[in-house]
Amino acid sequence: MSTAPGSARRRLAIATLGVLLLVAMVLAVGLGAVNVSPADTISAIARGIRGEQLVQSDAVIWQLRLPRVLLAALVGSALALAGVLYQALFKNPLADPYILGVSSGAGLGATIAFVAAGTSFASRSFGVPVGAFLGALLTIAFVVRLASRAGRADTVSLLLAGVAISYTLSAVTSFLMVVFRNSMQSVVFWMMGGLTSASWQNVWVVSVMFTIGAVVPIFYARELDIMLLGDERAGQLGVNVERFKLIVLAAASLVVAAAVSVSGLIGFVGLMTPHMARLVLGPDHRLLLPASTLAGAIVMVLADLAARTVLAPVEIPVGIVTAVLGGPFFLWLLVRKERR
Repeated sequence: MSTAPGSARRRLAIATLGVLLLVAMVLAVGLGAVNVSPADTISAIARGIRGEQLVQSDAVIWQLRLPRVLLAALVGSALALAGVLYQALFKNPLADPYILGVSSGAGLGATIAFVAAGTSFASRSFGVPVGAFLGALLTIAFVVRLASRAGRADTVSLLLAGVAISYTLSAVTSFLMVVFRNSMQSVVFWMMGGLTSASWQNVWVVSVMFTIGAVVPIFYARELDIMLLGDERAGQLGVNVERFKLIVLAAASLVVAAAVSVSGLIGFVGLMTPHMARLVLGPDHRLLLPASTLAGAIVMVLADLAARTVLAPVEIPVGIVTAVLGGPFFLWLLVRKERR
């Protein structure tokens, strides 16, 4: 009987966030250079799903806006999911893919794949996600190794190592872009964080990578809760700590790579949304994981909408929008942590 209220609370929270995400996506698909009413947007999407003949105005929705909005939702979900996993694993509310340098590592891996693939579209479609994944995985492993003392990752050392590695890898990426500038023009805007190259193929690739990475949290929510008690206590409760860390780091790196490979470096989404979800809903990962992924999707869809419309027809890189929101939020977290 005691679990019933908790189950009802989880269902209500997930249902509410799901409705908010649908509303945000409908608005984002409808708003742009040519505004489309919510009713017409829903009708156009329904016609496409049913396989009916699309009118000319539907092409804008199906070929341009809908894949971009879906990709924004996937990227936001991936970054938020990675943030939850890193924060649980390191027991640190300030951990996120951007601050830990994982996004920069994925960006460098993706840039190297761009250079190696040349103009081959097929090679880029496969190589960029793989390069981003390897870059993300190697980066987080190196950061943890630098910050670890006697088998424990110190919070301050972790953040300092992450920031230092992030700047170093970003510098290497910038150097590659200068050396190979003739083939890197399309990467410059991408590295600032943007979804201008969104396509249905990107949506499918990110969907597959995100689904694989999300399988781990689905089966390990209990272990994530236990890890908050500390490595020693988690081991006493039956968790194979080192094996579990490797699995979680691989899953988090995969979803970060999925996001970075199509959107470039977008900061603070993986920091803000898990933390706010935890403040509102508590630390139970059975609720925190789905709530954070939905909230991350909402934040990213709205951020991309703002990037497209605030200075229209000029488009702001969405990474700038999230940084404007996330920078003050990060400072607030630091002040709050110091006061505690």
